[in-house]
Amino acid sequence: MTDEERDVRVPASGRAGLIARLARERTLADAELVRLLAPGWSEADEQALFSAAREARERTYGHVVYLRGLIEFTSHCRNDCYYCGLRAGNAHAERYRLDADTILACCEQGYDLGLRTFVLQGGDDPFFSDDRVCAIVAAIKARFADCAVTLSIGEREHASYQAYFDAGADRYLLREETADPVHYRRLHPPELSCEHRKRCLVDLKAIGYQVGCGLMVGSPGQTVADVIADLRFMERLGPHMIGIGPFLPHHDTPFAHEPAGSMADTLHLLGILRLMFPHALLPATTALGTVAADGRRLGLLAGANVIMPNLSPAGVRGKYLLYDGKLCSGAEAAENHAALERVVGSAGCEVVVSRGDYVG
Repeated sequence: MTDEERDVRVPASGRAGLIARLARERTLADAELVRLLAPGWSEADEQALFSAAREARERTYGHVVYLRGLIEFTSHCRNDCYYCGLRAGNAHAERYRLDADTILACCEQGYDLGLRTFVLQGGDDPFFSDDRVCAIVAAIKARFADCAVTLSIGEREHASYQAYFDAGADRYLLREETADPVHYRRLHPPELSCEHRKRCLVDLKAIGYQVGCGLMVGSPGQTVADVIADLRFMERLGPHMIGIGPFLPHHDTPFAHEPAGSMADTLHLLGILRLMFPHALLPATTALGTVAADGRRLGLLAGANVIMPNLSPAGVRGKYLLYDGKLCSGAEAAENHAALERVVGSAGCEVVVSRGDYVG
């Protein structure tokens, strides 16, 4: 956020009208979004936003929270993004790959716990060719026919995305991180392109995936204008899922000494996203739980309705470190189902056994 943006202040309860109109109309002009995203929230305005966000969520999804079993199956990555602990240039990262049998065993455990969506997430790892990815997806769908498979494996070409879809993949998560090309260049090496990343999301939706995008809140150099650019991109894309979390630095990256993103800013944006996209599936992310012990609960209170507990083998969870301090135990772990249900219940919601598909 720039110094000029920090100087924008909104009088106490000055956001109430904007919140009410956003809930009705699902969009605002850029100048109004600047006011809504400005710092200095009053408690009354926060409660107005979060209450409106919960009402919007409940009109479509009730009090239900969907669980997705997260399997972080490879920590190898060929990219060198400046914010990520798995970046190719990090010689200290502990690398691993899970084989197909191990991935299926994770799914088996998750199925027994009541999970009906499995999220295969990893770095952009060329070892997992199209054939390997398709074989894993097909094996999961053959064994767990009533489950959804979500992929989150980075930028691929249209033909690859089509092959995964044909093999049975249902959803794809690809956070754009920022829709502004100038800010994108601040976060990524020259060989990566903001336009290509956005094109991937357009391709995925055209193929027929339930598509998830998203951004880091408070990433280095981010301005309010950048956040608004993301919101406009999302309006054009019409995503089924939107994942956001605060930027958190990793000690072995060029951004090691950059300040973390604000939890308050993340929660405000989560509430705004719920009002703009009332049907979207919004996770209370691991990053929120990392920033604060009750971050997951606060995310649900701000309008989220998805949690992704970790199904990865315990021996590799500590190696998949996108940022410092990443949670991999406690209520974050899928096997600690009782703790997770307590978190969800404390936000007035309930966990259900369901694929948790997008409701349009």
